[in-house]
Amino acid sequence: MEPPRGFWKSLGQFFLFLPYFVGLLLLGFIKGIIFAPIICVIMTIGNSAVAIALWPAHVVWSYFCILSAKRLGPVMKVVVCLLFTPVLASWPVAVVVGSILGGLAYGFLGPMFGTFKAVEEGKTDQFIHCIIDGTWDTVQWSCTFVRDLKDVSLYSYFSVMKELKEGQPEGKLEIRVVYLPMAFFLGLLGLLVDFPVITLIAILKSPYMLFKGWHRLFQDCVGREGPFLETICVPFAGLAILLWPLAVAGALLGSMVSGIALGLYAAVIVYQESSFYLGLCYIVAALSIFDEYSNDVLDMPEGSCFPKPKYRRNSGLSASSSFSRRGSLRHAPSRSGSMRAPMIELKSLELLDTFFQECRRQGEFLVLEGLLTVKEIEDPQSVSLPAYCNYQSVLRSAKAGIPGLLMSENGTEITSANRPKDTFFDWFLNPLLVIKDQIKASNLTDSEELYLGKLILYSGNPQKLKNTNLGPPPESELRRAELEALARRLHGLTKSISRFPTYRRRFQEIMKAISEELDKRDGSYRGPQAVPRSKSTFGRLFSSQKSFKNKTSTSNQGVRQQEDVRDVEIV
Repeated sequence: MEPPRGFWKSLGQFFLFLPYFVGLLLLGFIKGIIFAPIICVIMTIGNSAVAIALWPAHVVWSYFCILSAKRLGPVMKVVVCLLFTPVLASWPVAVVVGSILGGLAYGFLGPMFGTFKAVEEGKTDQFIHCIIDGTWDTVQWSCTFVRDLKDVSLYSYFSVMKELKEGQPEGKLEIRVVYLPMAFFLGLLGLLVDFPVITLIAILKSPYMLFKGWHRLFQDCVGREGPFLETICVPFAGLAILLWPLAVAGALLGSMVSGIALGLYAAVIVYQESSFYLGLCYIVAALSIFDEYSNDVLDMPEGSCFPKPKYRRNSGLSASSSFSRRGSLRHAPSRSGSMRAPMIELKSLELLDTFFQECRRQGEFLVLEGLLTVKEIEDPQSVSLPAYCNYQSVLRSAKAGIPGLLMSENGTEITSANRPKDTFFDWFLNPLLVIKDQIKASNLTDSEELYLGKLILYSGNPQKLKNTNLGPPPESELRRAELEALARRLHGLTKSISRFPTYRRRFQEIMKAISEELDKRDGSYRGPQAVPRSKSTFGRLFSSQKSFKNKTSTSNQGVRQQEDVRDVEIV
């Protein structure tokens, strides 16, 4: 919809939508008042039950793993136990308080935003949707939050602590006791200095943030620009005007929390640099770092009134570099390239959906061929299937000669330009790109690709790996060690991904879909014992990789035309 031209027409359009927006806001407010207590009760009871029930096991397992860790020295074990004690002691209380506050906030805002989304273009029966949207789905998502907390508490936490316990002793971590008193003193001094000063800076800049935000929102509202460009966005933008003071208050609280973190970080500087003087320099420099960063966020003049002494012997380790990179966002990149080739910006959920869809497709194929069983995939300790999917992705991308990653055969390339901006993807996308470059530089032969694929698929099950014929291994011991190292890296990376919230729930949904798909085949699935694990079976998995550059959207038909195996449908 084209925005109206002219000031008076824009102003008239604004007043025309104002009653419409107020009506939706009141309806959403009423729904929020009704559902906020219900959601709060569900999340508080569910999360509290999970946290309190597992708390004794968490305490015992945490101290056992810390004291048994081979990588930690004696003093380090004592320090880690002391640091874990307040965290473990406050965990149930934090879960209860967080569930109450989060349940009230989500129970109130969920129905309100659902009411506004009900009037999106293309929806029929908008009046009915305004009433029912944001009600039952909010209840369902509150139960999902409880389930995700249960998965993290029951599986992810125990897996992380087990990895700490079983870590290799190379490079044992130990603490230099002589620097601990000095680090402790500087940490307290940094907290006493940085926290109040940073809080004062944030308080002084809060009015500027408040009025500048309102000025920009009202300017966009009158001129029908920014969030007010589309008609359907007007209610949300109007809500943003009303809730902008809450955003400013949240920014103020965040600044106060960052003041605590920046002040305590002085202890880390003292310990790393082994210098009392550099710790004092950091306490002063932290004020300048925060001041410069807040100026960049608020688009204020660059620089700071605080001095910024050097607090690292090696300037490349300076934490300020991470803040200064954000300043580059002030200078927007040229749009000339985007006019010639529009870029598709990937969303986090879209990328995760693609990954799990690929897991489902590969899982159905592997189960039907007898290479994996449903029980092996469902094992919470096994990441063979997702690790194998990651291997297929990096191998496909390496053969295509592209700088990014292809999560699926016909998917969009993931690059540093269009990837999601969440930090989560930085932690895992960059290592996958490194592994892709290593595979590309290795120039693997077809037999080495098959051998590496089997290593990744079976290395999570040592007994099965021992009893399975992996085919001819590389003649060179060095080459075989390189392939085994790649398999371990992919398994370790995928293991880390599997510990994050929502992973287990979504993977269980994939397993349910695989089981339902197998049930629909009317007995075509007869278990792994019905199919010999031949080399040709595994070869078909890589046949699409060998001709990736020349394949079309119907290339999967060639995979099913092998004469020595039965016909398999790939969904």
